[in-house]
Amino acid sequence: MRKFLVLLVFLMSQATPAWAAEIIIPAKPGALAAALKTAQAGDILRLSPGIYDGPVEINIPITLDGGKLARIKGDGTGSVISVRSVDVTVRGMTITGSGSSNKDAGINLTKIARRAIVENNRIIANLVGVNVQGARDAVIRNNIIEGRRDARMNSRGNGVYVWNAPGTKVIGNDIRWGRDGIFVNTSKDNEFSRNRFRDLRFAIHYMYAHNSVISQNISQDNHLGYAIMFSKNVTITKNMSSRDRKYGIMLNYTNDSKISGNRIENTDGKCVFIYNAHKNVLSGNQFERCNIGIHFTAGSERNQITENAFIANRVQVKYVSSRWVDWSTNGRGNYWTDHAAYDLDGNGIADTVYRPNDLMDQVLWTQPAARALLGSPAIQLIRWSQSAFPALLPGGVIDRYPLMRPVSPEIQPWERLQ
Repeated sequence: MRKFLVLLVFLMSQATPAWAAEIIIPAKPGALAAALKTAQAGDILRLSPGIYDGPVEINIPITLDGGKLARIKGDGTGSVISVRSVDVTVRGMTITGSGSSNKDAGINLTKIARRAIVENNRIIANLVGVNVQGARDAVIRNNIIEGRRDARMNSRGNGVYVWNAPGTKVIGNDIRWGRDGIFVNTSKDNEFSRNRFRDLRFAIHYMYAHNSVISQNISQDNHLGYAIMFSKNVTITKNMSSRDRKYGIMLNYTNDSKISGNRIENTDGKCVFIYNAHKNVLSGNQFERCNIGIHFTAGSERNQITENAFIANRVQVKYVSSRWVDWSTNGRGNYWTDHAAYDLDGNGIADTVYRPNDLMDQVLWTQPAARALLGSPAIQLIRWSQSAFPALLPGGVIDRYPLMRPVSPEIQPWERLQ
């Protein structure tokens, strides 16, 4: 009997109160603030088309619905909407006019704002778009978030800032300008999927964020696509990085993570930069038309790099070492467009090993002026000698089982959620 009563009390606490109402708010000065003071738990506040004054605070579980025609405009101080209650939904409005200090945001989800939903809004020209400050299990989906352009990039705020907010999901948003699209700091068990990022510093920036998923995102024309730093057990899958200027993916002190099915193409810099990152798996990715396919450095150990396609990169791999690192597993390596391979037995594996770098590559990385000598007979003799006598090679990456055909990960074009 006691268990039944406990269950009954729990169910009643989760249900919408019987006295919850749907309230139409007129677009008049002070009307929204007054309605928020008198609203009851579970009420739906529907804003009429027009402009409403901010900032406002939501202190009770309600739904605030702008019907896509309402606009809340802050006064340039603090956050435009601050959520200080569980189970709040904010949807269907334009939100602008935050302050310019600290983490002032279009929408600020405080630690109390568990299970908040922020959806179908236009969050425009605020310092931070949505600030998730410790609010567990928040959902930010299908919003247009455009940051400011009135300051240098590093002085702007992030589209979505997630701090210590386990279970947060950021899905289907279109994020542009500002500093970083999504900046995650000291969090875990998060999902960032089906977002589009443009004209930013980093599309997604991880710091001390673990056990999370980054999937099906599109990063275009940013300084860097996906920067994963000081994190572990991160799954990065089916993402696109196109025309990002410095790196497509950066793994910096990132461990025990899986990077698969991604396409990185046409960067001025590096498709992938791996720095002091260990025990990661990179498989089924396509790295195409980058200045460097993978730059692998700082003692990164026990990484598995197989079944990727390296296509038309100026330098396929940059790795300086005196020992060999094998990029093949269980008899399968990677595909390389510059490998003059043949496959006499028709098993799909090249009959000769692939070594992306030789001694002259390593000289050129440390002494760029030596490029003027590339066409000289002496350099050609050194390279011929190393190809004829592999024992002369200094160490580095070796692929013992190069693939004859490239993998081609399927990347879905970005479109807004319905």
